[in-house]
Amino acid sequence: MDAPITHTASRTILAAPRAIFRVLLDGEAMANWRPPAGMTARIEHFDPRPDGRYRMVLIYPDDGTARGKSSAREDVVDGRFIDIFPDERLVEEVQFDSDDPRFQGPMTITTTLLPVRDGTRVTITATNVPAGISEADHRTGMESTLKNLANFVE
Repeated sequence: MDAPITHTASRTILAAPRAIFRVLLDGEAMANWRPPAGMTARIEHFDPRPDGRYRMVLIYPDDGTARGKSSAREDVVDGRFIDIFPDERLVEEVQFDSDDPRFQGPMTITTTLLPVRDGTRVTITATNVPAGISEADHRTGMESTLKNLANFVE
């Protein structure tokens, strides 16, 4: 059996862990910071508590080049909050709504917050990444998300 695929990205954000954690559990805020560059998001449901669920639709620009996992221009993500450790760590399980088996299956996303001298070191670790998501593309997307998060809270 193949080892689970894991991708990670980190960034120091010039804000306290509490300020960052607050926007991790805010659906309206998530629609602004989570989509990678060039995409937008719509939150259809958001229940930020252990075992609470959310549904987010990531929307690609209408430029004829995007290839969504759920439709031509969309990645529909069904998420569940597994563990919530305030100001320290958030663990989510997400699945893409996709007919393509390369994008199916639960992926765990762990966001950790570590206080550092200049703010907070935020690390996103994705485990059990579906085989259809390349490490280069995923890392680029996670780095873009972290940049958006920094812009949102700094």
